[in-house]
This record gives sequence, structure tokens and C-alpha cells, in this order.
Amino acid sequence: MNSVFVNRIIRACKLDVSLYEEVEADQSATLQAALVVVLSSIAAGIGAISLGASNFLMAPLLSLMSWYIWAYLIYFIGAKLFPEANTEADHGQLLRTIGFSSAPGLIRIFGFTPELMSITFIGSGIWMMVAMVVAVRQALDYQSTWRAIGVVIIGFLVQAIVLVMLIRIFGPS
Repeated sequence: MNSVFVNRIIRACKLDVSLYEEVEADQSATLQAALVVVLSSIAAGIGAISLGASNFLMAPLLSLMSWYIWAYLIYFIGAKLFPEANTEADHGQLLRTIGFSSAPGLIRIFGFTPELMSITFIGSGIWMMVAMVVAVRQALDYQSTWRAIGVVIIGFLVQAIVLVMLIRIFGPS
């Protein structure tokens, strides 16, 4: 991995606002953002290995799909339903910023025992949500952090409702 990429991951974990502005503007960073999502997913798989390895290979693919859908959902909610006066964004900008907001999930690799898994997964989940709020605020050019929090929460609830519906329709009976 090159040093620019590693530096971006570190800055994303530090919640560096300028990093999120940088990747928002850098159209070539979409592949890097996807790689952060995949690495975070792999770290979670390694960290949760005590639960079994059956979904280890499928998790990165599902994470990429979820990331793509999540970015579009946030784009729609934040840029179309609840924009601020100076909001200008596209799906790619949200893909890049939200992808890098997955960087704190890399600590999940340390969850290799049940005791460590709980703390690393809860801690990284909170850290990733905070990073996502920063990412959304920057990508949507919001002045209000509260608006970004609201958009992330609404997006989470919509995604959760759809997931529950899909599980009820296609899940075990």
C-alpha cells in the first residue's frame, strides 16, 4: 500500500475534516474508498473468527454492495430531501467520503476473543458513525453537524426497515 493511502486511512480515523474534503474532491479516490470498505470488512471477519468463518469470503462483497446503496441513500436524503442552501453533491462524493468513514472499522481485527470482540466492535461502530457524520457533513457541504446527524440517523432507520422487510420476506419461515 502506498503512503498516501495509508496516510488517508490514518487521517480518516483521526476524523480529519480536511481528509474528507480531499477525498470528496478527488475522483480517483473512489477505488481507495472501496478498498477501505473491503479492508474494514476483512478486519471484522478476522475479529469475529471465533463465531465461525462461513461468511468470511462473502462479507467483503456484501460490504461493497451495502456501501454503494448506503451512499446513494444518504445522497438522496441529504442532497435531495434535506439540503442546505449551499449543498452540492453527487453520489461519487458520498461514495468516497463514506468509504473512508469505514476506516475506524479496521480495529475490529483485534476482536479475536469474545471479550475483545465486544469492545472492539462496539467501539469501532461508534467511531465509524461519528466518522460518517463528519463525512456526510463535508460531502453535503452542511454548516450544521446536527443536520448531518439527522441524515445519518434517517438513512440508518430506512436501511434497517428495508433489511427487516427483506429478512421477513426471504428469511427462514
